[in-house]
Amino acid sequence: MADSGLLQALDYILNHSNEATVEILAEAVVKRRRDLSVFSTIGDMPDPQRMTKEITEKINSGIGAGMEGMRKSVREMIIRILKEHAPELNLKQINELCEAWLPKTMGASKKSSPLPNDVLLSMIEQFVSFSRGEMNEQTDKNLRDQMGAWPSRYWDAFPPVVQQIVTDYLKDKISNKDFKQKIVIALRL
Repeated sequence: MADSGLLQALDYILNHSNEATVEILAEAVVKRRRDLSVFSTIGDMPDPQRMTKEITEKINSGIGAGMEGMRKSVREMIIRILKEHAPELNLKQINELCEAWLPKTMGASKKSSPLPNDVLLSMIEQFVSFSRGEMNEQTDKNLRDQMGAWPSRYWDAFPPVVQQIVTDYLKDKISNKDFKQKIVIALRL
């Protein structure tokens, strides 16, 4: 039986992708082939996807459940280091330093999008097309009829890294090729 992810990818490529998307996908395939060939020439090395999964599982088991577990682990490490290298500090001073050095919630500043990557990619393409004055009036009208001020809604839905890449591209700080590559990396396509 075929992998459902493969079927979804093929459906997207064959039925929903445009020229820019096909170019991004082609670059991703070339990168993946390169990765596979590098690892296959090394010998018995596992493929990168499996290695990533194994490392992630080890990290997750080591830090406990969630970000609070990570915060607790980091706090304990700071306390241990302070006790070792600054034994003159009392417990109150150590706690004050921990509170000053650790954010209240780890990872709180990282905004990610709950939208699927293919939806985000389509939104990015529409936003860039509109921002560069390349979108036809009917498409803009349809989006405004459906969503109101869609450009600001799209922008707010983009993760910060995507916002930065789009900003750099619209200000001509990066080329079209670099823009596409960075978007693929940011969305982990």
